Amino acid sequence: MTIWFISRHPGAIAWAAQQGLQIDYQASQLDPVQVQTGDTVIGTLPLHLAAAVCQQGARFVNLSLDLPAHWRGRELSADELRHCKARLECFEICPAPLSLAGVQA
Repeated sequence: MTIWFISRHPGAIAWAAQQGLQIDYQASQLDPVQVQTGDTVIGTLPLHLAAAVCQQGARFVNLSLDLPAHWRGRELSADELRHCKARLECFEICPAPLSLAGVQA
C-alpha cells in the first residue's frame, strides 16, 4: 500500500513534511491508473481525478484550507497554510448519472 502526496506547491510539500506524514511517493500530478487498491492519495485534486482514485479502491484524503479570497492565486508558505487551518479530510467521491432535465443550455 502506497501513500501518495500530490501537489505542485512548495508550501504544501513543506507543510506535509512538517506534519510528519509518512509519504511513499510525492508528485506534482497524478495518473490514477498508477493507484492501486488500498493506496492512499493525499492532495487537492480535481473531482474527476479524486473519483478515479476512489474507483480504483484507494482512499482520497483532501488537503483542505479555509483560504481568504485575497490569498487566492498565489503561492502559500507552510506557515500561511497553517494560518488557513490546513487539515486532512477523507472523502469518498463517485460519479453520478447526469440528467439534463430542467437544465438550460
